[in-house]
Amino acid sequence: MGGLRAFGAELVGTFALTLAAAGAACLDAATGGKIGPAWAALAYAAATAAAFYSFPRARGRFNPALTLADAGLKRLDALSAVFALSAQLLGAACAGLFLRAVLEGGRPALLDAPIYLGACAPSGVGYRAATLVEAVATFFLACAVAAAQTRRRRALGPLMIGAATLFGALMAGPLTGGAMNPARAFGSALAAGHWTRHYVYWVGPLAGAVLAALLAPYIVPEETNP
Repeated sequence: MGGLRAFGAELVGTFALTLAAAGAACLDAATGGKIGPAWAALAYAAATAAAFYSFPRARGRFNPALTLADAGLKRLDALSAVFALSAQLLGAACAGLFLRAVLEGGRPALLDAPIYLGACAPSGVGYRAATLVEAVATFFLACAVAAAQTRRRRALGPLMIGAATLFGALMAGPLTGGAMNPARAFGSALAAGHWTRHYVYWVGPLAGAVLAALLAPYIVPEETNP
């Protein structure tokens, strides 16, 4: 039963943050830019913080990059990693398909270029630079996740993670879409059928997550003060 609950937590949490990020991008396009990148980033950050607060059983943390990094470093067993990845990709796919179903009748233009249901794509930078940007943004997100797990005041963890997501989305958003999460990119790409340079959103976040996992024990130590 515990495994089923963890699967459900991963699925619902990833659904929420994917829907928030892609939906905000679509809403911004539909209103002619009235939402703006800052509010779109805030929606993504708020959904991420809510997911971490609401579903603490999610060992994969709603992000395939974090899951694969932990699995590669033997911090998460293989079976748990497979279940988490399956739930994350399914949740992201459901979010993308849900958004498509909602917009198909009323706003069909948002399904095609240049919006593609809020799909992530490099803008104004090459794929190498885009991969590096995603790696750097994910590195800081992964450090925040590590800090949230090791610090005594874990109640603030979701807010820390939400703040890191907001920082990454604001910094990387205009250049790459600020995914920091392969599942977030996957959901929109699947629903819209738009896979342009999709590998950026796997290679970059995974590199950033692995680097953070290796360095976190040294730069994000356990608190010793009460």
